[in-house]
Amino acid sequence: MSCGCKTSGDSSHSCGTKSANGCESVDTCGNSYKLSVFDWLSNINNPSQSQTDFVEVRFKNDRKFFYKNVNKLPLHIGSVITVESSPGHDIGVVSLTGELVKIQMKKKRVSEENPLKIYRLANQKDIEIWQDARGKEESVKIQARKIAYALNLEMKITDVEYQGDGTKVTFFYTAETRVDFRQLIKEFASLFRAKIDMKQIGFRQEAAKVGGIGSCGRELCCSTWLTDFRSVNTNAARYQQLSINPQKLAGQCGKLKCCLNYELDSYLDALSDFPPSSTTIDTEKGKVFCIKIDVFKKRMWFAYADHSMAWYDLDVQDVKKMIAKNKKGEKAPALEDVKVNDAPLKSVDLIQENNMDRFERRGKNSGKNQNRKKPNNEQKPENKTSAKQGDRRKRISEKPTDKPLDKTAQQNQKPPQNKPKPFKKKLQPKRDDNA
Repeated sequence: MSCGCKTSGDSSHSCGTKSANGCESVDTCGNSYKLSVFDWLSNINNPSQSQTDFVEVRFKNDRKFFYKNVNKLPLHIGSVITVESSPGHDIGVVSLTGELVKIQMKKKRVSEENPLKIYRLANQKDIEIWQDARGKEESVKIQARKIAYALNLEMKITDVEYQGDGTKVTFFYTAETRVDFRQLIKEFASLFRAKIDMKQIGFRQEAAKVGGIGSCGRELCCSTWLTDFRSVNTNAARYQQLSINPQKLAGQCGKLKCCLNYELDSYLDALSDFPPSSTTIDTEKGKVFCIKIDVFKKRMWFAYADHSMAWYDLDVQDVKKMIAKNKKGEKAPALEDVKVNDAPLKSVDLIQENNMDRFERRGKNSGKNQNRKKPNNEQKPENKTSAKQGDRRKRISEKPTDKPLDKTAQQNQKPPQNKPKPFKKKLQPKRDDNA
């Protein structure tokens, strides 16, 4: 949740000078920035009368420090203040106040002796100088990289940060070896007309400053919430049964991913119930050794020493019983006898179902299926002409026979002649002009 005062980029911050209260939502402002701390004590009144004078001030990216409010200014989260620096002064934004500041100082081992002071609330002139200095950082970074490349220095300038008053420029760089940048500082001082400070950072700190999207699809942990960088080695991947592939295990910084340590304790707790993977078991058919471990199913794969192509998966409890027999001086049974064959699960293909009657069943239940199949016992109607001919033949066959005719009548009777039908001329229809 942001305060709505455009403080995410630091350079476009425009609040904190009109009123002493700073942002409108003073309780939640600042909780959406990099490595921010949620102030869960914001709505709770402090029972003790003595309150801490230290506040946490945020600068560009993830840089933060603690300053003492010697002038008892009414500071809140989101207030833009002018703080002490060497030389001159710097501009920052208050990111945390109250009793949580003491906890953060103790966590980061910051001493309360000889603290840096807060001068005042930043006025409009201080903010304009601060914004102008921040606007030049991107162009200065490009020019600095060109100069370092021209001097053939094996280094990479990652980020540039101007001080609030514009009198000091800090260059953050990464390098695998020691770099002699005496000539580089002379070039920078003559070009940028400010005090130059070179600060070397690691590759993980570089990824935290730049930020990005990891292989998991989320923003990098080091740039959002991870405050400390613990060492990560390949043993963490081996305990989790991961393949040692540098391309998959490395993050954007080129080092091993920090997330390999997240579930390491859970895997170590689960593996405590497993026998060592280097154990060998003496069976009736020969010695066997472990090849693979499945932590979730609690299974171990074994193979014979003389025939390692055939793998047998065993339960952890069965493996412990076989090891106990070896300790007594007895040989364990063969792997074929111990192996438990799992019952194959019948798979159902829900997408490509061949039964087409499910549509009819669905239609009968819903009452909305109108395109039903017609039963096969219905006969198709015959042709009209064939039906008429059949009726005529039936009538002729059923007609009663007349009396036989006389000979004179038979002689006078003439055979029927097929006379041609008179030709009728078809007239064309009259044309209707009114149509």
